[in-house]
Amino acid sequence: VASFGQNGRVNLREGLGRETDRLFVLSNTPGILFEDRLIIGTRVSEGPGPAAPGHIRAYNVLDGSMEWIFHTIPQPGEMGIDTWPEEAWKTMGGANTWSGMSLDIKRGWIFCPTGSPAFDFWGGNRHGRNLFGNCLLVLNARSGKRIWHYQVVHHDLWDRDLPAAPNLIELNMDGKKVEAVAQITKSGHVFAFHRETGHPLFPIQEKPFPPSDLKGEKAWPTQPIPTVIPPFARQSFNEEDVSKLSRQNHRNMKEKLMSVRSGGQFVPPSTAGTVIFPGFDGGGEWGGAAWDPEKQWLYVNANEMPWILTMVRSDEASTDGSATLGSTLYNRLCAVCHGLDRKGDIQKTYPTLQGIETKMNASQMVDQMSMGRGLMPSFGFLSEQEKHAIAAYLLGDHNKRASAQPETEEKPVFLPSSKEPYSHTGYNRFLDSEGYPAIRPPWGTLNAIDLQHGRIAWQVTLGDFADLSARGTSPTGTENYGGPVVTAGGLVFIGATKDETLKAFDKDTGQLLWQAKLPAGGYATPAVYTVDGKPYVVIACGGGKMGTRSGDAYLAFTLPDRL
Repeated sequence: VASFGQNGRVNLREGLGRETDRLFVLSNTPGILFEDRLIIGTRVSEGPGPAAPGHIRAYNVLDGSMEWIFHTIPQPGEMGIDTWPEEAWKTMGGANTWSGMSLDIKRGWIFCPTGSPAFDFWGGNRHGRNLFGNCLLVLNARSGKRIWHYQVVHHDLWDRDLPAAPNLIELNMDGKKVEAVAQITKSGHVFAFHRETGHPLFPIQEKPFPPSDLKGEKAWPTQPIPTVIPPFARQSFNEEDVSKLSRQNHRNMKEKLMSVRSGGQFVPPSTAGTVIFPGFDGGGEWGGAAWDPEKQWLYVNANEMPWILTMVRSDEASTDGSATLGSTLYNRLCAVCHGLDRKGDIQKTYPTLQGIETKMNASQMVDQMSMGRGLMPSFGFLSEQEKHAIAAYLLGDHNKRASAQPETEEKPVFLPSSKEPYSHTGYNRFLDSEGYPAIRPPWGTLNAIDLQHGRIAWQVTLGDFADLSARGTSPTGTENYGGPVVTAGGLVFIGATKDETLKAFDKDTGQLLWQAKLPAGGYATPAVYTVDGKPYVVIACGGGKMGTRSGDAYLAFTLPDRL
């Protein structure tokens, strides 16, 4: 539509209230269409390094003009500005809605789950609760005005973004129908609120948690924990939880666990290493939950994978003693995904950069840093000199020192302005020597949560490893990405698992009724529909996660005409 913006496009880097034209901003969800407005959140950088603010915006669908903006990092005169340092709105980023939103058409309200402020793991430059990060935020879809909010993590230091759009539900309570909203979390909790008022439907307790010992950090002393609806994932990883698949692995993993900090939720990041469990990918994830109004049950899958987060001083990150401009930038910006050793991660989510000189030249690297690709954000905020310095470092040129002056008049952007004394060693799953999770199974589950009575109705393992089954091991579950769908016919369909199958479960009991092998992993939520009265279920088979093969198929299933 040529009349929309400029020749059918709107630049999402514009209109954020400060200079963001060189920062990473994109929309990875389709947004919400309401009347003549397109309401969108964005994905932004999570640091370390500069990050754009995650403000929520509404655009006129006819001409692309911005009709309203809600500042998730408040500006002067706005609610929540006192939960940040003075003038934080000029530099802080994140607090973005990347995982989708839900629309209450009757009220004209949107329910926006927000993520953590940037940098994810150190907040010494953003003391305070940091509204509206990590909130279920309800806005008027016509005006962008706040209706109510609830913050599920104060001053997030654990990347505990709200990972999925909430479920708008009708809950039968004390003989009355209550319009409610249920929000799943990465930590494996369900927060349930009265949709109109935001009042919690069940008690939530502010519980104390340990302080941080990182320089400049002030962890918030309490965090809200639901007290009636039980968590749908385990909440701690202790010595007795170490996997016993093999005796040697058990001993090694137990020693590793004893060498880092563990003990449950909200243990602050540290240079000694901190167990994050449930991990960075949940608990709950972006597949979200499915609601069955008949049973009053919420169906949600969970990951039970421990990760280890290890913070490092930015000025101590180099592993080879070098102090080149490229190595310094790499260690601060790139090592969090590709590792200080440039080997990537074991599941190949983040590829190795060793040997990259056989695949890319410096010019291609600079282009990719500028534009981003896949999970890799753009690093457009870097100067050309800084991008070329990283490329030179990866290509083995260690001659450009970190103290070198720019070779052009373009001002280096990142190094002089960096206020973050810490980076981290990457997103590292805690695995045994065979690549299995260090914690005893289950590693992936499907859960039916009875919200009416505040209980887990059933929980079953989700997914399996063929080689472990061949050894006689009971089903373990696998990591899973993509959510469930529940049908009127009494089935729960879900793909999501590393074993590349689509499964159907009995919604009442959790019994596995059917499964089919997919051409690639179904890391998506299935869709159900009917044609001429005949039901179908279809799933995208894109694969590519957790080291599995990639695919490009949609696979649809239906019942035979005659049974």
